[in-house]
Formats: sequence, structure tokens, C-alpha cells
Amino acid sequence: MAKVTTKRKNYLARFLAIAIGAAIFAGFTPMIAHAIETGTLESLTKSTNELKLSVDTSWVLITGFLVFFMQCGFAMLEAGLVRQTGVVNTLAENFVDAAITLLAWWATGFAIAYGTTNNGFFGTDGFFLNNAFTLNNGAIEYALGSGGSTASVSTFTLFFFQFAFSATASTITTGSMAERTDFKGDLIYAFIMGAVMYPIVVHWVWNNGGWLNKLSFHDFAGSAVVHSVGGWTALVGAYILGPRPDRVWGQIPPAHNLGYATIGTMILWFGWYGFNAGSTLTLSNPGLAGLIVVNTTLAASTGAMTAFLYIYFRFRQWHLFCGLNGSLAGLVAITAGCAYVMPWAAALIGAVAGILVLVAVDIIEWFEIDDPVGAFAVHGTCGMMGVICVGLFGHPALTMNKKAGLFLGGGFDLLGVQLGGEVAIIIFVVIFSFLMFGALNAVGLLRVNPEADRIGIDVYEHGASAWPDVYPIDDLQFDDDED
Repeated sequence: MAKVTTKRKNYLARFLAIAIGAAIFAGFTPMIAHAIETGTLESLTKSTNELKLSVDTSWVLITGFLVFFMQCGFAMLEAGLVRQTGVVNTLAENFVDAAITLLAWWATGFAIAYGTTNNGFFGTDGFFLNNAFTLNNGAIEYALGSGGSTASVSTFTLFFFQFAFSATASTITTGSMAERTDFKGDLIYAFIMGAVMYPIVVHWVWNNGGWLNKLSFHDFAGSAVVHSVGGWTALVGAYILGPRPDRVWGQIPPAHNLGYATIGTMILWFGWYGFNAGSTLTLSNPGLAGLIVVNTTLAASTGAMTAFLYIYFRFRQWHLFCGLNGSLAGLVAITAGCAYVMPWAAALIGAVAGILVLVAVDIIEWFEIDDPVGAFAVHGTCGMMGVICVGLFGHPALTMNKKAGLFLGGGFDLLGVQLGGEVAIIIFVVIFSFLMFGALNAVGLLRVNPEADRIGIDVYEHGASAWPDVYPIDDLQFDDDED
């Protein structure tokens, strides 16, 4: 009997222990579950944000690398289109423009463009990237965006991406002023463009507080900000410089190497995917990125084809140079509206640009302005066209203010803003360019020394020739009284 009683007591004790444990567990289960749930949600949110930042940063950096690689495209294109006596000079200017623009963008350009606004015209903070990070007790914290941008990437990442755009604007100008610009003058005007002129226009359009931005001026990736600025600056510079030596009007000097020009154009086309699609600054809307890529490709393709066909019906020949510039014209024209129009409109925009660029080349030649690579025709003319086309073909499901273009039933509201904004940018750029180039010309730093016209700018400025077997420099001598 004693053994049976002991067993029963043990069973009872175990039962009571289990019951008490179950009661305690039941009482604390909601609290435990809530703690687990709260911790999971917080960590999941943190992980998601970190992942988004990583993806967006990777996207912006990779597309920024593509935009920077366009410097190689411009160098090859321009080197192929100029005469063989100016190839080294053209390559040197394209190369050094990237370097000098970076210094200008770091010192003042980025701050003026994306700093906290001052009445919508220019930024006032962020010089030398002094607000890109902070140090707290030895730990570094990276800032996101900037005073005038809510981009979800670090300030450093945004700085690099936008620097690549700035370098493009000054590089456009070198093509129109090729073969006769003083190298020191090129360094000076490239720095001024990257430090002051270009950043001011960027602030107006892409800074959250910019006056054109507040009016909903649409220029997604820079038909006005980059290409109109570069194109109109190039036109003013070419006009003040005067023509190259031995220039015969009505007979454009042939490109010395169409192989270079073709490679350069293909690099530019490739880099343009970074230029346009990268301007989303995020991959949170992958559908939009895909639309931009398709629109970009369609415009380049139709631009090339209409240029080829237009020149064929005029001269019964398939001119490669015209096809190359036609594709670039389509790319420039679609840059403003690549995120705001449907694919059919992108194809139409590119087709019109492919013809417009060739007509513009004829007009510039008629005015006797020497533009060796057709920079104004491609970037200035088609940049203006691209901005206007947003006001004509903008789709209300895609535009920033949900307004449609004129041809889609939206009236003149969007078109009026586009026209007014483009005119304001052109007036500012033309006045600034005349002052900048006029000052350089007055002190003798714009046009290269006349001796360079005699022996070639490559020999005079660089003591080199890209083709020493065809264009040797040993037989070319400087005047004895030359400095």
C-alpha cells in the first residue's frame, strides 16, 4: 500500500507542475508572441530598406559608369570627324575636360546644382562635399541625397552620377570648337561650365526647389539641361572663334576616319542607356526603367533610318556620317521625354529628329559657322525639339503633373511650360557664353596662335601626330620668332 500511495503522489505532483507551467505559458504567450512579432517586423523593415538602398546604389553607380564611358564615345566620334591634323588635340581636350570638370563639380558645381535653394536659382550649401558625411565618436555616417534632392542614395553616389552628366555638357562644346581652340582656353571654359553655368541650369530644373521644377518643367534626363546647354554654348563658341583654316563654305571637310566615328557613336548609344534609364535614380519602378530603355532604343533606331533615307533621296548615296548623326539626334530628342511618352511617340520623335539634324547642319553651314562635328545640329537643335515634344506627346499617366500633351488632348498647359522653360535656358546660356568666350577672346586665350593654322594644331599644341606615318611632324618647323 505504501508503494501505491507514493506513486499516486508522484503522479499528482507531476500533473500539478504541468498545469502550473501551462498556466504560466498561457499567460505569457501573448507577450512573447507580440515581442517576436514586433522584433520580426522591425528587423524585416530594416533589412528591406537596406536592401533597397543597396539595389538603388548599385543601379545608380553602374549607370553612372555608363554615362562616364560616354566620354570615350565623344572622344572617338570627334576624333573621327575632324581632320587628321587635329586628332591629338581633340582627344586631349575630351580627356582633360573630364578631369577639369570633376574638380569644378566638386568645388562649387554640385553645391550650386543640388544644394539648398536660394529663391529657386542656385544652391547655397554642400561646397567641396562638406555635408556628404558626419563623424560621431569616430564612426562615419553617410548622408542621403542633398539639400535639393530626395534621392534614396548617398550624397557621394548622387555626386558621381551627376558629375558624369556635367562632363558631357562641356564635351559637347569641344566638338563644335575643334581644331582651333587654345588648349589653355579649353581648360578655363570647361572649368567655368562645370563650376557655374551648367549647375545653375541644373538647379532650375532638377533641384526640388528650382523655379522651373516648381512649374513642372519636364526634362527627365537632360535634353535641355545637358544638350541644349552644351549645344548653344558650342554654337556661340564656334561663332566667336571663326572658321578653321582653309574652310570652303558649302564643302564640309570630310571626316578623316569614319571607323573612329562609328565606334564612338555606338559607345554613345550604349552609354545612353545609363544616361536615360539611370536618371530614375532608383529601381523601385522596374517597369518605368524598361519603358525608358525601349523608348531610347526606338528613337535612336528611327533617327538613324530617317537620316539614311533622307540623304539617300537627296544624293542617291547612303552616307554613314548622316546615319550616325541621325541616331544621335534621336537619342538627344528622346532624352527629355523618355519617361513621359509612349513607345509610338518615341519612334516618331526619333524619326523627325533624324531629318531635323541634317536640315540644321545645312542651316549652320549657310550662316558660315564652322561646326566640325555638327554639335549644335545634334545637341542644340534636337535638344530643343525633345523638350517641346514632351508638351506635344506627354502621356497623362506618365507626366509629373498628370497633364497630357497637346496632341493627346491636354491643351497648351504643358506645352507652354516647356516652351517658356526652354527659352529661359537658351537666353541664359547664350548671354553667359558670350561673356565667357568674349572675355577669353579679349585676352588672347580662345583662338589658338595663327602658327597652329600653318603647321597644324596637333604639332603646335602637343608636338604629336596621331598618324606619324601619314602626317609626320619632323618636316614641320616652328617660326624662329615664335614664343
